[in-house]
Amino acid sequence: MNLGNSLFQARKKSGFSQEDVAEKLGVSRQTVSKWETSETLPDIQQSKKLAVLYHLSLDELISFDIDVQEVEQAIQRTGGELEEKIDWTKAWGKKYPILLRYQKEVDIEPYAADLGTLIDGLKSQYGYNELDAFLVLKDILAAVWKGRKNSKS
Repeated sequence: MNLGNSLFQARKKSGFSQEDVAEKLGVSRQTVSKWETSETLPDIQQSKKLAVLYHLSLDELISFDIDVQEVEQAIQRTGGELEEKIDWTKAWGKKYPILLRYQKEVDIEPYAADLGTLIDGLKSQYGYNELDAFLVLKDILAAVWKGRKNSKS
């Protein structure tokens, strides 16, 4: 996605017209249009003002992706009660069928024991609670996955 498209998507998501943005930043509507079509780029000061206007960090504005933003907002809106109702394995299993069948193929206990040891290690070494240790381990697994995926490319 290019910066112009990011600016367009962020403006639309914020509910502003090009005229609204132009007025708030003290530029012409045509200038906003040129930014959004990547004909020209806003300078760093204007970019900062756009980020503030759209309630985004400058990094978020530059790489704004409406789909990612919507997923992040959906996660924020999901309360604990709703989380308990969702069968995440079944939901993700539609995209990744292995999640629906591995329990019949894999002896889970040895892996669960090893992961439990890793979680306990994070708890004792860093003072994390159970959930935080689990989330850190999940993130470590994700990093390992990305590293392996990238090394095979």
